[in-house]
Amino acid sequence: MKDQSRKRHVAKTITWRMVGTLDTIILSWFITGNAFTGVKIGLAEILTKMLLYYLHERVWFKINLSKKGVIRESRKRHLAKTFTWRGIGTLDTMFLAWIITGNPFTGLKIGLSELLTKMILYYLHERVWYRTNFGLPNRK
Repeated sequence: MKDQSRKRHVAKTITWRMVGTLDTIILSWFITGNAFTGVKIGLAEILTKMLLYYLHERVWFKINLSKKGVIRESRKRHLAKTFTWRGIGTLDTMFLAWIITGNPFTGLKIGLSELLTKMILYYLHERVWYRTNFGLPNRK
């Protein structure tokens, strides 16, 4: 089960990063007016966010609130994961955008603009993965 959960978390990390990076590139391009800057910010966050996302998934797997009776309903769990991940992701985006553009206010604008788009996209991503058996133990 341990190897299967890691396989699932790696796959979720990759699929989420594809969705998230595309969103960051588009938002950064729109805010800065420069497509190249959008691509630089999006590419920079691939490594940081993949690592952070994987660690976020592992922490949620370890604490497993749904089995301890704290958060039983999957939608509530997905919402809680959405908010915790978005906090981490937004801080990462703001910091990277600030470094790349040299402007802390641009980093703030990009990070704050992602709050809504990424929360919606992340929630939908969680719902899709909830319905997917990839990496789950085989049940007989």
